[in-house]
Amino acid sequence: MNTTETPSMEIDVLSLLKKLWMKKFLILFMALFFGTLALLGSIFLIKPSYSASTRIYVINQQNAENITATDLQAGSFLVNDYKEIITSRDVMKDVIATNSLSLSPDALSKMISVTIPADTRVISITVTNHDPQQAKDLANSIREVASEKIKSVTKVQDVTPLEKAQLPSKPSSPNIKRNTMIGMLIGGLFTIVIIVIKEVLDDRVKRPEDVEEVLGMTLLGIVPNIDKM
Repeated sequence: MNTTETPSMEIDVLSLLKKLWMKKFLILFMALFFGTLALLGSIFLIKPSYSASTRIYVINQQNAENITATDLQAGSFLVNDYKEIITSRDVMKDVIATNSLSLSPDALSKMISVTIPADTRVISITVTNHDPQQAKDLANSIREVASEKIKSVTKVQDVTPLEKAQLPSKPSSPNIKRNTMIGMLIGGLFTIVIIVIKEVLDDRVKRPEDVEEVLGMTLLGIVPNIDKM
């Protein structure tokens, strides 16, 4: 029976590492190139956004002087209800009317992020907008409107402002430093992958040992390249 032997492709890791080392300046250049593109894109193409946050404290306090364990437990169960109330259409409509905005309730709702730390009754309301002043004004307006809405819907006695939103001093996005680092990483990895693929798919005979590995025969001699002599 005749068997046909097919040569298998083996990856020479050491050879790949040497190839990558030889191309280190190309890899570095591409990393810097992609990083520069990400930097310029973040500065000139992405419009900066600003975030302003305000916080309120909500507790189901029936007695103005004493806060019972029942009050605390009830407040913990209702925090998710408060979150839904804050982003409700009624609250959004009131805020839009108060600030004379040409926005839909859904559009305004997408600017708002409501977070409630675990085991607390503190509600943080964050508004993100391209205008820092508007982000601040909207956050404070939402706090006031939502506080009254929470009182009327849940019948809680105490919704206390913890802190007002302040004018943002710097953009919350884009993160230029992070985008630049990601661009450099992508550029470097992309170049490495291309080099590795080209090296693996290159089946040309480059060394005498390649002939022996592919044919499984002992090399008897090497014919010199007269043009290079």
